[in-house]
Amino acid sequence: MSDPQIILASASPRRRELLAQIGVHSVRKVLPVDERHRPGESPRDYVARLALAKARAVRDSLGEAAEYPVLGADTAVVLAGLPLGKPRDRADGLAMLRRLAGRDHRVFSAVALVGVREALRISETQVWFRDASEAELAAYWDSGEPRDKAGGYGIQGLGAVFVERIDGSYSGVMGLPLFETAELLKEFGIDVLPPAGGRQG
Repeated sequence: MSDPQIILASASPRRRELLAQIGVHSVRKVLPVDERHRPGESPRDYVARLALAKARAVRDSLGEAAEYPVLGADTAVVLAGLPLGKPRDRADGLAMLRRLAGRDHRVFSAVALVGVREALRISETQVWFRDASEAELAAYWDSGEPRDKAGGYGIQGLGAVFVERIDGSYSGVMGLPLFETAELLKEFGIDVLPPAGGRQG
């Protein structure tokens, strides 16, 4: 297997899969950070702060032993200016889905790379949900997919049946905007889109 190119400060399997999709091999190291929303903090500032905090926490823990840059990311689903976190339970999840149905919302996704220097990118995507019946929403919740998702849905899974259209980054809604991520990686001298046959390692 190829050596890692970055450390991923996220437990999300989706983010690791998205990195692999563009040919970037990562290893995961996750440390807890305070993810509470600060009063008056905009969604854009919130995701930027958390993406940087996650990457910095891991980088600081490694000290001089840090061999690779650390990538942190954070995503917020925002409806009418208010961030929607992960649903607490079935009732909360269904309430979120009812609020999203038939309306548009925004997804902010930040990605930070921390090494000898720091860099940050943010994507903003507008997502339109179609109307949905109570039976559809209940069936979706009972599938188990929404339970660990910000906003209570996953665009890459069954949740796609509710998404009428988007304006922005599909991968950003998944949790890691690949265009912005690739830009950061290239700034740090990390190749994306490896040549046919893959890397030697």
